Amino acid sequence: MKVKVLILPKKGLLEPEGRAVREMLRDEGFSVREVRVGKVVELEVEEGTDVRAIAEKYLVNPLVEEYVIE
Repeated sequence: MKVKVLILPKKGLLEPEGRAVREMLRDEGFSVREVRVGKVVELEVEEGTDVRAIAEKYLVNPLVEEYVIE
């Protein structure tokens, strides 16, 4: 089974990369309110694998990141 873990900076935290992308898009004339730049980790695991435990223990820094499993 394939799963994706989408990892993003927590809302409200200073995120320089997202801010830089937002400003570049605004400079190009696009109306963009917020940009958050994160990462996607794609895993192929056996059925029943605790993907949440993997994410929380090895992939995500809970102090500054949040995640969604797809």
